[in-house]
Amino acid sequence: MLVHPCGLHVSSRSLTFLAARLREHRRRIGSRWRRLPVGRQALPVLAHLRNGTTYAQLAAGFEVGTSTVYRYINEAVELLAALAPTLDEAVRTASRKAYVLIDGTLLPIDRIAADRPLYSGKHKKHGMNVQVLADPFGRLLWASPALPGAVHDVRAAREHGIVDALTEVGIACWADKGYRGAGGTVRTPYRGRWETLSAGQQAVNRSHAKIRALVEQAVATLKSWRLLRKLRCSTTRTTGLIQAVLTLHLASSE
Repeated sequence: MLVHPCGLHVSSRSLTFLAARLREHRRRIGSRWRRLPVGRQALPVLAHLRNGTTYAQLAAGFEVGTSTVYRYINEAVELLAALAPTLDEAVRTASRKAYVLIDGTLLPIDRIAADRPLYSGKHKKHGMNVQVLADPFGRLLWASPALPGAVHDVRAAREHGIVDALTEVGIACWADKGYRGAGGTVRTPYRGRWETLSAGQQAVNRSHAKIRALVEQAVATLKSWRLLRKLRCSTTRTTGLIQAVLTLHLASSE
């Protein structure tokens, strides 16, 4: 196998943050000497999450075994996932905003046609449904645990308790037509064909679309971590990966 250096489009804060968490973890468990120091362990983790680099490629690049890379990455992902903000914490942060934006996105996953619960009829592919909350500027605030792709956005928002949590603190939430019937403080556009809506309703829908469109920036932020663009892992690991990415993003943007 040929090995070559590559760049990582990741803030140095992410590396510093992760290395510090790994150092604390090793001290806490009384870990003995390891092949890679914490700074070097953090690098393959970031490369895996950001670029989707495989275990075999990382093992060759860092001159360690594939099982060692797998173990290092899983350890770091579990540490980061445990630090991800909960919905209640995200709502407390959102309460200081004028309003929030919500949208659902599908993280494609490598599955066969028999896995019907994972198949999204809307996107015509298998994947995991993730709900994203953003501030009025489109900055990522929170990402939900993953649900099967067949779950509709409004149902996912209810199952995660997002609608109730936002309503309890009275935060207005702008959403697309996929959240119609959500209730609470969730605002959706007027229903009906464009030509059947009044001029006033059309103007409201245009304004609504401009405001809500910024949530796409938060979705793009999440998917800038290439591992999430095409998941090839067990569905049970998806939520942990999402939470790990969320933690790194928030740590780098502080």
